[in-house]
Amino acid sequence: MSSTSDQDRKKLSLTGGRSKLSLGKSSETAQVKQSFSHGRSKTVQVEVRRRRTPPPGGPAGSGKGGSGAGRELTVEERAARTRALQEGLKQSEVASAAAAEIAAAEAAAAPAAEPVVEAAEPVVEKDRRQAEFDEMRKIADDEESRRAAEAARLAEEEAGRQAKAAAERAQARLERQPAGTTPAATTTAAPAGRAVPANEAEDDNDRRRRGRTDAVKRPARTRGAAAAEPRRRGGKLTISAALDDRERTRSLASVRRARERERQRQNEDEEQVKFSRDVVVPESITVQELANRMAEKAGDVVKALMKMGVMATINQTIDADTAELIVQEFGHRVRRVAESDVELGMRGIEDDPASMLPRSPVVTVMGHVDHGKTSLLDAIRNADVVSGEAGGITQHIGAYQIKIPSGDKITFIDTPGHEAFTEMRARGANVTDIVILVVAADDGIMAQTIEAIRHAKAAKVPIIVACNKIDKPDSDPARVRQELLQHDLVVEEMGGDIQIVDVSAKTKQGLDTLLEAVMLQAEVLELKANPTRPAEGVVVEAKVERGRGSVATVLVQRGTVKLGDVFVAGAEWGRVRALVDDRGQQTDSAGPTVPVEVLGLQGTPTAGDEFVVVENESRAREIADYRQRVIREKQATAGARGTVEQMLSAIQAGQAQELSLVIKTDVHGSYEAIKATMEKLETSVVKPRILHGAVGPINESDISLAKASNGLIVGFNVRANPQAREMARRESLEIRYYSIIYDLIDDIKALLTGMLAPEIREEFIGYASIREVFNITKVGKVAGCMVTDGIIKRGCKVRLLRDDVVVHEGSLKTLKRFKDEVREVREGYECGMAFENYDDIRQGDRIECFELKEIARTLDSVRQETTAE
Repeated sequence: MSSTSDQDRKKLSLTGGRSKLSLGKSSETAQVKQSFSHGRSKTVQVEVRRRRTPPPGGPAGSGKGGSGAGRELTVEERAARTRALQEGLKQSEVASAAAAEIAAAEAAAAPAAEPVVEAAEPVVEKDRRQAEFDEMRKIADDEESRRAAEAARLAEEEAGRQAKAAAERAQARLERQPAGTTPAATTTAAPAGRAVPANEAEDDNDRRRRGRTDAVKRPARTRGAAAAEPRRRGGKLTISAALDDRERTRSLASVRRARERERQRQNEDEEQVKFSRDVVVPESITVQELANRMAEKAGDVVKALMKMGVMATINQTIDADTAELIVQEFGHRVRRVAESDVELGMRGIEDDPASMLPRSPVVTVMGHVDHGKTSLLDAIRNADVVSGEAGGITQHIGAYQIKIPSGDKITFIDTPGHEAFTEMRARGANVTDIVILVVAADDGIMAQTIEAIRHAKAAKVPIIVACNKIDKPDSDPARVRQELLQHDLVVEEMGGDIQIVDVSAKTKQGLDTLLEAVMLQAEVLELKANPTRPAEGVVVEAKVERGRGSVATVLVQRGTVKLGDVFVAGAEWGRVRALVDDRGQQTDSAGPTVPVEVLGLQGTPTAGDEFVVVENESRAREIADYRQRVIREKQATAGARGTVEQMLSAIQAGQAQELSLVIKTDVHGSYEAIKATMEKLETSVVKPRILHGAVGPINESDISLAKASNGLIVGFNVRANPQAREMARRESLEIRYYSIIYDLIDDIKALLTGMLAPEIREEFIGYASIREVFNITKVGKVAGCMVTDGIIKRGCKVRLLRDDVVVHEGSLKTLKRFKDEVREVREGYECGMAFENYDDIRQGDRIECFELKEIARTLDSVRQETTAE
């Protein structure tokens, strides 16, 4: 008997004939050679488990040794136990017979009472031995039945394996036979008297041949037989692979790859269904973005573009028309959009006529410079019954509102009269309802008066003529009425529809009549507006003030602007932080035709920009970003200087002269006037170039920009801060300050004129003919000449004419009369002349003498030259 211990994993077994107990190892050691890269190897020891292989005919899983816990007895162990049980049974029978004889003998010799008591002991011993014998017999029967069941199972498995092997061999033989032949159906005799097929007999022979030694060679296998049999294991044979009796199966990753390939094959075979989509096409779009919106491959889009003759990569931008053709090519629907669509719906819906209420008129005062516009406005402002105070208007507001004695209100807009402020006059005419044309009675119609008439007619607004300065002795109102006829303005006195009022700003004569005429014209126009909608208006003026930031003077045209409203003014946006009226008083709201100063801008807008209140901040920022982008693109296009070749050719032609300017003004209207004047001064030879123009004081960035471009810094009604002044002094840059636009324009003209190269002109002074040629040692050839026309001067420029063809042009080396050097020789006298570096002088040649003179050029002369060309 033997047992197994789980702790030390050692096995007790009976070894030898003496049944001596000993310990046997359940595992063995072996050596394995490991191979590495670069020819390195290493030998290591590994532990090898012995596998129990069942003997032929014995039960599987049984091994030698005694029975232990958790395992089955082998056939030898069962046989040994059975023999031991049988010997023990025989010994027990012999012992029981001997005991029975001894007991009978003792019973015969003992007294009658004792046999009953002594006979009880052998009976008890016999019962115990009988129980043991029954138990051994039961164990032997169980072992016998278990062995028979195990033998039957093994026989069934062996029969199945043999049948499978026979079928595989028969299939292999069928594949080895040539085509067109069939095996003969032969049978062989079987030992049990049954007919055995030939292929089964061959299987038995094959099994016997496999049991022999390797001396008998196996027949050669064909490709078909090799394919039918299981594939032989490849690669190195390791201990773990040798002990692993599991069959090799396909990996899960390989199965997934095969399924994916099959799915792709099916997708390629099946025709994909095309979906027609609505593709949004902006003004410009990249090829990749267009492919994404169509849900198409970028490579297919590039191929379609190449077919159309457009060579583009996926990162290049194409225009909307090309993108539309591509979308239609792929069978989708096109929906064109533009970047300007962000402005759609910004103004809201049209006003309901039922919500319209009467409003006060907006009047613009226009006229020639020094004709009394400002004086007339001062006089009208003094007539304001609400204020009751004297004083003029603020210089840069430009718009204000008054109340006349009748209780009505009128909004006035002041415009400059100088020719540089053309845009401001045009802007004032576009936002007004009525134009008051101021004409001085002593001067009559002037240049800016004619321009104001044109702006008023272009804006299609009614005109009221105010004939000013009638208090002067030399005034002539009738002359004014006659001159108005030349510009299609017929006054009412002559049967026309133009009202004319004689006024005097100095004596305040005719002011009430002028105001009544304005209100009469307003009643005819029936001016109305809706005050309950979001505000819309126009920026009259914009500026930057210290402590207040960007400030815009806005004239509200319809709706009401309130504190906290988000608005867009041109390319800038903001939120209303404060509203200041024309009297400097803060207010909470401003209705139609009310001029107010708006604070809270993110930047300085341009005078004339639209002012619109929007619903939220994100919408305002989006509109402002779009407008700023458009402005940058326009500036980049206008400021492009061309290629290097064009620049070099312009320098050679003398057309690359530029005067770089950095201009800072107090208000945006002044900058517009200066910019327009600079454009008028531009010529084909020299031109001013405004590098930067803005509203506000001169700062360090302006100095840096002027230094980089060697430009001039101009300040109009502004000054530089201390840091900028110090920086300009260190960099030796000039800052010019102006408060009158006339002085600024004159200085810029002078600078541009100084940049013009002087004009070189030839002035002919005389002719001489060569009578004789003398060859003088150390001097060369000297021409003896006779002055035939004009005068010959020493050092003048000369041309040598031969048969009226110029053969040389140079300067005069010597001029002698007899043997003396002279300064000049007049007509009719003889002289001797020699040329610089030229000796090819012949008798009969003529000499033409001339001088080069420099003449200063002006801008007007350059323009005339350009026009003549």
